[in-house]
Amino acid sequence: MHSDAASKNRSFASLRMTDFKTLQDRMLSLDDYLREAEVTHGHLCAGQVLGVRLAMLGLEKLGIKDPRGNKEDRKRLVTFVEIDRCATDAISLVTGCRLGKRALKFRDWGKMAATFVDLGIKDVSTGKAIRIAAKESSKALARSMYPEIESRNQQQMLAYREMAENDLFTAQWVKVELPPEEFPGYKGERMVCAKCGEGINFRREVVRDGRVLCRACAGEPYYEIL
Repeated sequence: MHSDAASKNRSFASLRMTDFKTLQDRMLSLDDYLREAEVTHGHLCAGQVLGVRLAMLGLEKLGIKDPRGNKEDRKRLVTFVEIDRCATDAISLVTGCRLGKRALKFRDWGKMAATFVDLGIKDVSTGKAIRIAAKESSKALARSMYPEIESRNQQQMLAYREMAENDLFTAQWVKVELPPEEFPGYKGERMVCAKCGEGINFRREVVRDGRVLCRACAGEPYYEIL
């Protein structure tokens, strides 16, 4: 049925790190991105394929062609991801959005979805955005496309490369409200916690009884001091 399945699923590990600049200097194809994804993430899997295609579709919908190489395109984009799995690394790779650049935002919703916000519009406080989510039905479709392959991951890796966008994703135009402190490059006043003395950036402080506190000292720690 799919005699060329093995060849399509060849390893992409042969890409050399020195090839990255050449790839970044031009628009990349799906195969180009997948080669990079395998190197940067450490392996290639179905989640990486989903993430690459999801991000490529988001950029296409917004008309952003080269966010990694073109300065104007790069400044236009903020991406919200909803899961901390393999796909997120792929989305970051394609978009060039990074946590350290404040252009990648994580919402722990456990969904294979991402929202791409276009800051290159007149009213950037309420950015035009496209939210794209993977369809659960794509897993069953992958099994029907490659029933001869036992591994679900291998089935999905191959099928997700070939499926039509409408079979793989849902897309919704949405509006995302971004306060100034959420923008890349925001320069705000640095506060100091009155209890622990640690600095707090980006309006993340909590005011209790007139005292400025960090979230941990205000009763919202994610850790326990030993």
